[in-house]
Amino acid sequence: MISVSHLTKRYGQLTAVDDFSFDVQPGEIVGLIGPNGAGKTSTLRCIVGIQRPTSGTVTIGGHDIVDDAVEAKRRLAFMADEPHLFEYLTVAEHLQLTARLYGVGDVDARAALLLDELELSDKKNALPNELSRGMKQKVAIACGLLHEPPALLFDEPLTGLDPRGIRRMRDTIVARGTSGGAVIVSSHMLHLVQEICTRVVIIDRGKKVADGTIAELASQARMAGAGSNLEQIFLQVTARGDVAVRSGSGDA
Repeated sequence: MISVSHLTKRYGQLTAVDDFSFDVQPGEIVGLIGPNGAGKTSTLRCIVGIQRPTSGTVTIGGHDIVDDAVEAKRRLAFMADEPHLFEYLTVAEHLQLTARLYGVGDVDARAALLLDELELSDKKNALPNELSRGMKQKVAIACGLLHEPPALLFDEPLTGLDPRGIRRMRDTIVARGTSGGAVIVSSHMLHLVQEICTRVVIIDRGKKVADGTIAELASQARMAGAGSNLEQIFLQVTARGDVAVRSGSGDA
């Protein structure tokens, strides 16, 4: 569903992403993690079409994000780490606008379900300045989920959420993967990634340095001593002096 092939993104002389490849199949929840400045944000922006790759390709459901952008974007939702809402639209009006943009016919029924799922029903007539940071995040995610895209990308989805909200958001993400969505979660909260993701891709200095399930990564000789703890695996693989690409899933 999501295919990233030999993606490279340069900003002048700086190579932020260097020949990066991975796929996400329907039903997979893939954690994309890495140190600050590793290339995660540039990768996500290229995948969703905000930035154009310097080289390489990204396809969503077989549609190239550059050459067939409209069809590719119809099939994805990007929930950014910083929600951007319209100041004079209520929560319900945000969903109605999104429905018009994506041609969603049964907006009332879908919106009611999402508002209930994300615990926003009592805020449907509220304006953004009446909402907390976490509630704004949930509104942006509700808008992203409204057209039921098969490819979903979450960038730090738990920012600003209280413990109850974190639990509900975790359940929301898992439900999309369980129902067949191809999901990418980028987060520094490694306990969340370990808990909900079926596979982990680690990027460091623009290159893929690990790719596989937690068990696959833990079984590699270079992870000796890390066990099945993702934090220890992450610290061990990103502390190495080299950036040799290895893939527990066979993706080179």
